[in-house]
Order: sequence, then structure tokens, then C-alpha cells
Amino acid sequence: MKTRILFVCLGNICRSPAAEGILRAMAARRGLSERVEIDSAGTYGGHAGDRPDGRMRRAAALRGYDLAHRARQIREEDFERFDRIVVMDDMNYEAVHRLAPSRELACKIHRFTEFCRRHAECTHVPDPYYEGREGFERVLDLLEDGCEGILEFTMLNS
Repeated sequence: MKTRILFVCLGNICRSPAAEGILRAMAARRGLSERVEIDSAGTYGGHAGDRPDGRMRRAAALRGYDLAHRARQIREEDFERFDRIVVMDDMNYEAVHRLAPSRELACKIHRFTEFCRRHAECTHVPDPYYEGREGFERVLDLLEDGCEGILEFTMLNS
């Protein structure tokens, strides 16, 4: 049985598509691609159809990740489709909670940093959009850590 995971950030052009690409690559390396379905979305729909931010694509490519996603806005039906909805920060956590069609389905929402092991002190994944190269590198470090945790958690609980 597949575990379906949706990553969510604000615009779906930096953090969530990077998390999607990282988890997809990690699952493939471990031969687990058939056991997980991965997607990403944003709480803001203004970038719908756009590719991930070029700076994030370049930083991710240097680490071997291909970010081929096209931005989309989260939809109510995503709560039925996905087993876990993993958000990057408190603002988006609250926005996704408000969109949840029921309390039961809202239980699928998790903060990304719940899965971090090496960066356990972090409470959110910062938006690198207005940062320099270091901001994108920091976000990729956090995403790699959390995606490892998500993959371990998913395989233990599926």
C-alpha cells in the first residue's frame, strides 16, 4: 500500500517542491518509490503553473535533485487523497487547518520539523525567497534532514 505525502508552503515554488524532489530522490535511492506518492502545493495560488524558483532549482541540482514540479494551490480534496500533509511553517499550518473539511482530516497535518533529527531545535523551515544563496542552502539542509525522518517514519508505520 502506498503512503501519500503532500508538502505545503506558501507559493509552492521553493520549500515544498524542494521537499518533494528530495523525498522522491531518497525513496528512489532506497528502492521505495513504489511505496510512496509525493506531491506539493501552496496555500497561495498566485504561482500556479510556475516552475520552482530558479535559485532553488540550481541549489537543489548541485545536490543531485531534479525539481520538475509545477506550482499549484492546495485543494480541499487533497485531504482525502493524501495520508500526510506536511507544512513548512506556522502560517501555512494555520492556513491548511482552516481549509481542512473536518477535524478528523485535520489530523493528517504535520509540521515538517517534527521529522527533523539533526535540526531538532528548528520550529519551522524558513522561506528562502528573499534570502541569498546561504538561505537556500540552509533550507536544503533542513529538508534533507526532515525527509530522512519522514521516510523512516513512513516505512516504520506502513
